[in-house]
Amino acid sequence: MEKRQKRRVWLVVAAALLALAALLMVAGQGEMPEVEALKVDFPRRMRTAERERAERRRTHVMPVAEVSDSGAPAERPRPKDPVLAALPRGKGKTAVVIEANALRHSPVGELLLDCMMRDGGKQLQEFREKSGVDPLKDLDRLVITEDGLMLSGDFSKARFKDLMKDGVSSDYGQNARVYEPSETTTQGANGSTVKRREPSAIGTWNNQLIVLGRSPDDVKATIDRVEGRGPDEPPAISENSTYGEMYGVLSVDMISRLFPPEQAALAQRLRNVAQNVELHLDATSDVALVADIQGSNEAEVTDLGKSLGAAMSLARIQAQAQGEKELAQLLDFAKVKPDGSSFTLEMAVPLSVIKERLAFCREERRATPEQPAEEGSAEAGVESAPPVAQ
Repeated sequence: MEKRQKRRVWLVVAAALLALAALLMVAGQGEMPEVEALKVDFPRRMRTAERERAERRRTHVMPVAEVSDSGAPAERPRPKDPVLAALPRGKGKTAVVIEANALRHSPVGELLLDCMMRDGGKQLQEFREKSGVDPLKDLDRLVITEDGLMLSGDFSKARFKDLMKDGVSSDYGQNARVYEPSETTTQGANGSTVKRREPSAIGTWNNQLIVLGRSPDDVKATIDRVEGRGPDEPPAISENSTYGEMYGVLSVDMISRLFPPEQAALAQRLRNVAQNVELHLDATSDVALVADIQGSNEAEVTDLGKSLGAAMSLARIQAQAQGEKELAQLLDFAKVKPDGSSFTLEMAVPLSVIKERLAFCREERRATPEQPAEEGSAEAGVESAPPVAQ
């Protein structure tokens, strides 16, 4: 039982790529003893390969009128990345992008694939047959927002009608279609017939985007932003911030919910002091994460950092005392660099450690016969995204 629990712990750590856990480690150096620094490159800025990747993704030109309000020919807008255009707008939003294709071809991605394929690929094959989508070939990026999920890639062979069964579908905008669940009939308390429809919906755009929203309005709002009908505010993630295998911004309110009940006062201070959190994670070798936490008042941010540092120092001591070596090791490698009204957290886990903890996945995969790939399955339709050179 203990061995299975340890396996689950490290599978979760690797799958989540330490993103949310690391954000709770915003701390000053405190009284933590010095540990040997990992010799890894942390994602702090766009590198050449990532800048070229961003340029290749500028494929969508917003439709404009032929003439401007002044009567002169309208200026043709610059092409944009449709995924960035679809993101929520304004401050205080949550949007996290996982470069699924790039992560798939990283060392950590190979380890996670072993864990996913421990059943010989049975569940993956069932998903391929049901949806017409091969996540290992067709999926490029996965986006998580407050309103739902968004996937980008090549979905030209996806069987949306089969997935939605008797759902209602309709064209929307220039290149989109919205699918809503069908109505279900139930008996009311007085014997009357009650018809209801689930609020969730799915939208598709140009066979490149799949939008999963909590309501048809949420899906349509995302499509509006892609096609230029959204607000003029900049998207939650700028093109200059699209580096790493995972990147994005998290609202302070969302992060504060992760605090345990006994840390409610600290969570409230985080809401009051911090303005936003930007994170970047690199998985091309060791897993390295950088999180920038910013606020408007330097003194309050510094004080908050000290409080969080004390809490994390105590957590590390408790983990060591209770024999929780994995958690203690994560805290060992956490480093914070204060910079006025912000903190930069750098955290890394050696690839060798992840390999050791996930070795059971490869062993179980080898012991299980592989499922044959479906004939005529979708070929690689998204741009190849090999690991970015350090």
